[in-house]
Amino acid sequence: MHRRTLDAEFAGFVRDNRVDLVRTARLLTCGDVHRAEDLVQSALVRAYVAWNRIRGSDHPVAYVRRSIVNAHIDESRRPFWRRERSVAEPPEFGAPESPPDDLGDAVRAALGSLPPKMRAVVVLRHWLDLSVEQTAEWLGCTEGTVKSQNAKAVAKLRHLLAPDGAPAPVPVHAGRRSR
Repeated sequence: MHRRTLDAEFAGFVRDNRVDLVRTARLLTCGDVHRAEDLVQSALVRAYVAWNRIRGSDHPVAYVRRSIVNAHIDESRRPFWRRERSVAEPPEFGAPESPPDDLGDAVRAALGSLPPKMRAVVVLRHWLDLSVEQTAEWLGCTEGTVKSQNAKAVAKLRHLLAPDGAPAPVPVHAGRRSR
């Protein structure tokens, strides 16, 4: 296939999926638009390089999302002195309009209190609606790790988001009797 055709196809892919990819990245970065944009941009660069290979797959969006999650986790492993830091706010002109933000400040802050891998589990399981098996595959860990990380994350979020003074609601699990 000609490069121009591949480029046009990739441009269409980006146009159709960019807003959702940025939303996912914003959840991972707790609303930090600039970090989210950086994650999406680096994932799209990797996808462009591999486009001829991934375009025929069943889920090219999944490839890019996985790349975003992996880049987010890798960034969190980097020592703080090696991370890129912004010294000034970049100009806002020319930047695309941010996608609407469905999450409140409290939820974003609560997500931000989670370690990066735990946050990734929550985003993959509850935002992208992946199964435990798919999440484990994406993160390169066991299903048990996904389940325990998810349970800990949900408990912490429930505690952090409970109204002041109110105990966090405890779910009743199907098949178990509460005492």
